Amino acid sequence: MGVMNLFDLTGKVALITGGTKGLGLQMAEAFGEMGAKVFISARNAEEVQQVVARLKASDIEAAGIACDLGKLDSNPVQALVDAVEQAFGTVDILVNNAGTTWGEPAETHSYAGWQKVMTLNVDVCFLVAQEVARRFMIPRRSGKIINIASIAGLKGNRPNTGVHTAAYNTSKAAAINLTRVLAGEWGAYNINVNAICPGYFPTKLAKGLDHVADMIKQGTPLGRVGGDDDIKGAAVFFASEASRHVTGQALAVDGGNSVV
Repeated sequence: MGVMNLFDLTGKVALITGGTKGLGLQMAEAFGEMGAKVFISARNAEEVQQVVARLKASDIEAAGIACDLGKLDSNPVQALVDAVEQAFGTVDILVNNAGTTWGEPAETHSYAGWQKVMTLNVDVCFLVAQEVARRFMIPRRSGKIINIASIAGLKGNRPNTGVHTAAYNTSKAAAINLTRVLAGEWGAYNINVNAICPGYFPTKLAKGLDHVADMIKQGTPLGRVGGDDDIKGAAVFFASEASRHVTGQALAVDGGNSVV
């Protein structure tokens, strides 16, 4: 197979949670550019409609649904997977990107905040992967799952920075090990499960880190923070046949911040 063909996603169906902004939108655009059909979800219905229209304007076959995946009592995972099946019939690529954070010192950290972060960043990540794998990927014996973790899942926080994200860091560490566990169990079905661990990208989720952005940049070997195209290559690699012999891995996309 030629190298260009290894990265081709023509005809594949990609489901991206949290796909209306930031890293999710980057990946939606990248997959669409490589030929995939793209289905996105997010809480805000208007934003979903706007992004679907934007993707279609770029000749990308796209659809989406508004749902709050953090409210598990309303069974949003089932509704989401039903919707993508109705739109495109299957899921070849799943990106678990929806996430949240909570900023509070560990000694006073709200249990409600802890539960909110763990529910969306860990429970939903598992439940969506489980439903998609069970319904589409295991019977077909093929699939790509990408969990969006974070370099925060590889370490704690530097002291004296005012960054207090115990739940977030813990949840992303869990997402990384969930990736390894699923890769081990589902490799027999030819399902590749990998994680991307972004460093600092100036997205809405990272807004609480604005005050340390310059410090992060200075402590990063490449001397920059994440930009508008910097997640696309890694995502396409993990979504495509280029990564067919790679599974259970956690790739830091952080300009080298996590190695110094």
